[in-house]
Amino acid sequence: MTVADGLFVHTAEAPDHVTAELWNAIDPEFLELLGWSAEQRLLVFPQCHPLLGWRCCVVLNCDQKCATSTGLCAACNLRWKQASRPPIEDFVRVERIRFRETTLGRCSVAECERPWRSAKAALCVAHYRQRQRLKMSTAELISYSGVVAFEGFGPCAVIACTRDRDVRHNAYCGAHAGRWRQYRRDADSAVLGEEYFRRTQPAIAVGGGVSLRGLPDRVVAEMLYGLQQKVAAGSKTDNSFFRCLGGHMRVQGVRALADAAMEAFPLEVRQLGQHFVTAARRLSSSPETERHKDVWDTTAFGFSGNLRFDAITQPWLREAAKVLAYNDLPHRRGSGGKQHCQTLINDLALLSESLRIQRSDHGEHVSALARSDISAFLNRIAFLHAEGTIGDKKRVRVVRELRQLLGQMRALGLNRAGHPLHGLPDDFTLMDSDIPEEAEDSAVGRDLPVEVIRHLCLHLDQLETDSFTEIRVAVELLVDTGRRPDEICGLALDCLERDEQSKPVLIYDNTKANRKGRRLPITAATAAVIEQQQQRVRARFSDQPSEGLKLLPTTIKNPHGSKGLSNGTLGARHRKWIDGLPDICIPMVVRTDGKTETKMLPFDMSRISPYAYRHTYAQRHADAGVAVDVLRELMDHVHMVTTQGYYRVGEKRRREAVDRVTTMQFDRHGNRIWRQAKVLLEDEHLRRAVGEVAVPYGSCSEPTNVAAGGTDCPVRFRCVGCAHFSTDVSYLPDLEGYLADLMRSREKLLSVVDADEWAKAEAMPSDEEITRIRRLISRVKADFDDLSVEDRAQIEESVRVVRQARNHVVGLGLPKARQHLPDVRPDRSA
Repeated sequence: MTVADGLFVHTAEAPDHVTAELWNAIDPEFLELLGWSAEQRLLVFPQCHPLLGWRCCVVLNCDQKCATSTGLCAACNLRWKQASRPPIEDFVRVERIRFRETTLGRCSVAECERPWRSAKAALCVAHYRQRQRLKMSTAELISYSGVVAFEGFGPCAVIACTRDRDVRHNAYCGAHAGRWRQYRRDADSAVLGEEYFRRTQPAIAVGGGVSLRGLPDRVVAEMLYGLQQKVAAGSKTDNSFFRCLGGHMRVQGVRALADAAMEAFPLEVRQLGQHFVTAARRLSSSPETERHKDVWDTTAFGFSGNLRFDAITQPWLREAAKVLAYNDLPHRRGSGGKQHCQTLINDLALLSESLRIQRSDHGEHVSALARSDISAFLNRIAFLHAEGTIGDKKRVRVVRELRQLLGQMRALGLNRAGHPLHGLPDDFTLMDSDIPEEAEDSAVGRDLPVEVIRHLCLHLDQLETDSFTEIRVAVELLVDTGRRPDEICGLALDCLERDEQSKPVLIYDNTKANRKGRRLPITAATAAVIEQQQQRVRARFSDQPSEGLKLLPTTIKNPHGSKGLSNGTLGARHRKWIDGLPDICIPMVVRTDGKTETKMLPFDMSRISPYAYRHTYAQRHADAGVAVDVLRELMDHVHMVTTQGYYRVGEKRRREAVDRVTTMQFDRHGNRIWRQAKVLLEDEHLRRAVGEVAVPYGSCSEPTNVAAGGTDCPVRFRCVGCAHFSTDVSYLPDLEGYLADLMRSREKLLSVVDADEWAKAEAMPSDEEITRIRRLISRVKADFDDLSVEDRAQIEESVRVVRQARNHVVGLGLPKARQHLPDVRPDRSA
């Protein structure tokens, strides 16, 4: 910019390579959408655009932008308050009378270059006075032969202004002339002088118009490119914030957005400016440029967010961590890939902290390190674990992963000359023996009891607050299908198909294993949930093709419905819902005064997370007797051992189930052994473990048979006639199956005509055995039916646990009666 005759004149700047790169990246069609004028540096936010649009004031004959929640512009809102706030519906019907329009036009007299005095008169000041003197109407004056056109007075001296001066003796347009008079009356402003006023005053705001005059080319390019990227990302932008950002740039006089002191800006303007700075930086960023920074913008690597290395204070360790991350990121996928890499960096930060605190040189000299520093680190980790700063799992994970990371650093050659770890002693390493003993796997307990799932499903309606139905649908699908949260969030609109038998099938992408188009059989009720959601999405995005729509579209930056819910949004809203639910009590075994008993205690609601539904889905099917190879297919796992980690029954859970089932134990006559409910003590558990052996349909306590592992029994396969035999309610399906087999065998033998009578008699099931089994089944059922509804539900759940453990652990080779999946949605089934 230069100053000529007291006026600021824009002159073209020599573009630097960054500015040129920004302008080359701006799409000409986007500039056309904004009506961008490179000469005047003006743009207009289109009013009807879904992301750049703006609303007009609702008052009749007012064309200004709505600025309040009531739908009024700033001027009309002021008039409404001055009128003692009458009802809005009445106020907006009264036409706004305007004495001077904010919009400006040329005088109606042909070839007159001066601006009009007012929109109503449509004449410049000179012609307006001439009309008054001649007492003519505007139309008469225009056709009057004595009227002549006048030359203009030139542009307003305010650099951002696009208007012309309306009088000869004033350097400003009418609006800025009034602002200049007010400016001079302000003592603090007057000190800055008129040149500062002309440089920093914003243009007169009209509708969606924005003036970028007076800004450096670099700033203009950054603002336009940043706005283009926001629109591409589906994010809305308010033109008033955009205009305000340009005004702050004029005041500060910076050459680039990154140089501005944005901490003084209003929050919305600061966020917009930071977004533009980030967009400009990302344009020129690449993996090679990011890898040398202490904070990486992982968009250059195909992720979102940042990777931070600044917590690692030793330069050699920080540079080694960057090399590891640079080599690790290409092998990661999905939202969890970058987070896994950050976890490894955080582990190295713990090692860095230990060296910084416990060494006199703060770990700066790599060649001075030794095995003693590793021991010091292990002791510090043990201390942090003891005081509760880190948990059992993290302690084991950190040591194990650091052992692998140090090995990878050496494998990458980082200890060679010229590399970060050159001179690192060989004994600065972790060994297998350094890894702490891992606590009992608690992943088994990550599934939720049936009572808890039922409790959650009965309160699903509370998820529909704020008209956010997608969260409820997501939770229902998580419970019904057992898919990962990101797989549910990423479902396409057309994710439901029918197989050859017209059964519903869910089509989803396993992003973790990079397997697309996976097929999962689902129930009709789950399919109905999906179909209803499909109808809602099609109604919401009726003008969009179905191919690009998501089943669960987010409400944030998503004008075309092509973005699904994020894991973060689902997790946050799910957590808020869980925290607002009433507590639920479930039966738990507790120890009091050296004794164990079952009590109804509140369930720990912090255990309920979106991923817990996947563990619950696996456990539910395993309890129903689904074979592990089938369950592996349902879970879409590659390795069987992964699936086994989802459904194994832990010892604690087995004991709780055995305690309940034991209360329903019977002898061979069908007499209930324990009429009073009790919990087995530790010695009773041991006695049952070493003093009994599993036999068909129950257990045997005969010493010689137990010692022989169940192979030394003189009355083999006639257990129901032996005094050492006992059974419980968990064997009821097996007893019923055995009785059916006896009856079928009897019918077949009776129909055989070509066998000797003695052979038939030997093979024929005895009436006594059939009667004994019938009576035993009848007694078990009768006692079970006498239980209360609550006790019966607890016994049913315990039976599922015990049978699942027996089928997978004991493996008697007996026929198994397939159990039904527990009904966790009684409301829907009804």
